[in-house]
Amino acid sequence: MIQISIIGSGNVAQHLIKAFTKSEGIEIGQVFSRKKESLVHLIESDKIVTRFSDLKAADLYVISISDNAISEVSEQLPFQNQLVVHTSGTSSIAILSSKNRRGVFYPLQTFSIAKPVDFSTIPICLEAENQTDYSILETVADSISNAVFSISSEQRKAIHISAVFVNNFTNHLYQIGQQICEEHLVPFEILKPLILETAEKIKTLTPVDAQTGPAKRHDSTTIEAHLNYLTDENQRNIYKILTQSIQNNGKTL
Repeated sequence: MIQISIIGSGNVAQHLIKAFTKSEGIEIGQVFSRKKESLVHLIESDKIVTRFSDLKAADLYVISISDNAISEVSEQLPFQNQLVVHTSGTSSIAILSSKNRRGVFYPLQTFSIAKPVDFSTIPICLEAENQTDYSILETVADSISNAVFSISSEQRKAIHISAVFVNNFTNHLYQIGQQICEEHLVPFEILKPLILETAEKIKTLTPVDAQTGPAKRHDSTTIEAHLNYLTDENQRNIYKILTQSIQNNGKTL
């Protein structure tokens, strides 16, 4: 039985708590949270600690907090030579304090506290400083996911930037689409089948092959009409940049 302590109480931490609670061979010994009440719905109250000094011995400590706090928190941990990992997509393994054995346990997914996820389908990117520690992380990852990958800090940066484009930026475009619909009294629901079909196509086509639309066709009449229709300057600029990017990409193929 691998004993894990989780440090954090945000989106990723809460989903990890749920996943590890259901997994075989893994036991959550403790969870650190500055606000105990934020986790009592997920785990026994006596397992929640609010001071680093109350952390007990564990096989693995998972720091799941905002990136800008990882370094400081890892320095505050009251022990040495233990296996400590973070769950960040962008931070290097080196951001962790060198007083402990360092690693990365990065689940590649978008997490919202209120939205359940199937962890078995979530890719988990692992990194460790030696093979022994990597094997521990691999065992832990295998207990909750069917998609486990060895990924370096440099590769993880590329993955995270790519994820921002396909997830965060795409979701922002959904928001713009919703704003335009609402401005003209059109229900956003009407676009949802299109959104789902676009995502579904990526399962069988490359993004280049799946690309459609006026920019792909170099339909200047439609593009100009769209730009004239948009009243928001920010929306117009985004439309222009994306149109140009699609057309430039076509020139390089």
